[in-house]
This record gives sequence, C-alpha cells and structure tokens, in this order.
Amino acid sequence: MDLTVVGYTNRIVENVSKVIYGKEEAIKQVLVCFFGGGHVLLEDVPGTGKTMLLRAFSKSIGGDFKRIQFTPDLLPSDLTGIHFYNQKIGEFEFRKGPLFANIILADEINRATPRTQAALLETMEEKQISIDGTTYLMEQPYMVMATQNPIESYGTFPLPEAQMDRFFMRISMGYMERKQEISVLRRKDTAVLLDELEQVVTTEELKNCRAEIEQVKVSDEVVDYIMNIIDATRNDKHLACGVSTRGSLALYKAAKIIAAMEGRDYVMPEDVKREAMCVLPHRISGDNSRNAEKYIGDLIEKIEVPLERL
Repeated sequence: MDLTVVGYTNRIVENVSKVIYGKEEAIKQVLVCFFGGGHVLLEDVPGTGKTMLLRAFSKSIGGDFKRIQFTPDLLPSDLTGIHFYNQKIGEFEFRKGPLFANIILADEINRATPRTQAALLETMEEKQISIDGTTYLMEQPYMVMATQNPIESYGTFPLPEAQMDRFFMRISMGYMERKQEISVLRRKDTAVLLDELEQVVTTEELKNCRAEIEQVKVSDEVVDYIMNIIDATRNDKHLACGVSTRGSLALYKAAKIIAAMEGRDYVMPEDVKREAMCVLPHRISGDNSRNAEKYIGDLIEKIEVPLERL
C-alpha cells in the first residue's frame, strides 16, 4: 500500500517528540484516537508531561485549539456558551464557549462536578451541542483530549462509567528514562519549544490518511478474535459490566489504524492485542476492574490466537 499514513505518522511523532522525549508510543496512540474520530483520556501522576504532550500534538496537526482548566466551580455554560442580551441591537446573541473548537484540552477533567462533566457527553458522542432548543454541529475534525490524576482523590469527582466509555482510549505515560530526563533538564524551556513548534500536516493530508485507513482489510478470523475478547469480558461473573459495542467498534478501528501506521493494508492479531491494552481496560467495571490492565492482559493470553493464512 501507499506509505502516506506511515510518512505522516512519523512526521507528527517526530515533531511532538521535540517537546516530549521518549514517549513515541503514547504519541502514536493519541494519533490513533484522532484518526479513529475518538477522544483520549491521558491518566497519570502529576508532572509527567500530559498537558505538554497534548498541546504539542494539537499544534502539530493544526486546527482551532482551546484549553479548559476544569475546577469545581466550572459551570456547563462555561463550556457550551450562553445567550446574552446585546443592548446595541436589542436582541439576544449566542456567545460560543470553548467547546466550539477542533481540539479541546480538558485539563484535570475529574476536578469538575458531574453536572459540568455531563456537558461533554453529547459533544463527545454526537459531535454537536444543543442549547435552548438549537443544535450546533461541531466543525471537523473534532477531538476531546482529557487529563486526570489517578492518585489524588481530594476535591475530585470520578468520571461516571457512561462518560469513560465515550473515550476511545485511556493512556498512561509514566516517567522518562534517566538519560531522557537529563536531556530535558539541559534543553530550552518547554514553553519556548511549544512556541517554536509548527504544524506539520494539512487538513487535506489528514483526510487522505483516513481514506487510506478505510482500505485496510480485516479478515473474518481477526474479527472473530476481537469478538472472542469482547465476549470474554461480558461472560465474566466477576465483572458487573463487560465491554460495550462502542468498545468493540473502537478496538476494530484501532487495529486498522495501527496496521496502516505500520505500513500494512491488513490487520494481524498482534495489532488487536496491542490496541486492546489501551482501548478496553477503562470500559469494564466490577471486582476485576481494580487492576483492569492486568485483567485484560491475562484475559488475552487465555484466548486462542488465529493462525495467519497466506
């Protein structure tokens, strides 16, 4: 197949890596979410570069970017916008909120109240906002990139399962290696590097990449393999809730996208296993969900992998 997707993937990863060292896999997974038309939840301890990664990614792909710092006093209208009375013209006008952008960074999303978090539900799933009986469609591409701190519970409101399921992936970055962190200490300030970062792909080039991804083939055996994994979560009596149909669709899309990024026009079982660790863990609930990543990893090892037929 044409290596357009491979070329643009490498270009974006290299550009973001000028700001965030040693996190190429996390950058790739954010790009998988973008190509899949989904949203990403970046969950890690403070100070590991979550916000910087997402800022650098948004600058690399272009489009209108808005950052929202979530706090307990944030109201739904602070996100969606409000109607206000314009005295000059004697009429009410709609002032758009920060959700009216292409790339939304929802920083520390779990610090906002459930009411405010719910304002994102329609936007994330339907790509539209309904206000006072009027529906506004979001401009494409549209992506919500959220961050949250998993270890601090004071003053936070855990995301409900319905909203967690709307995230295409949940990703953790972890700490840098020692040599990489020493390089960060000696380089320019991160804010300066972000200012110097340029857009490296156009909207038309991104459309072409998505068109190529649509041509990636998935065999019946691989589709059965995906469903075997999904069914295993649904049939586990220790889980209150298995993976939804939205989750199986996300895994199917992610496997196609990562295959295209690797320069193939077909999906292998290894693509499914790789993406399942980012797509599935946050979609399960119950006793086994406390260590969801380990549970999904162990579950996949128990399921028979289909043999490739040349």
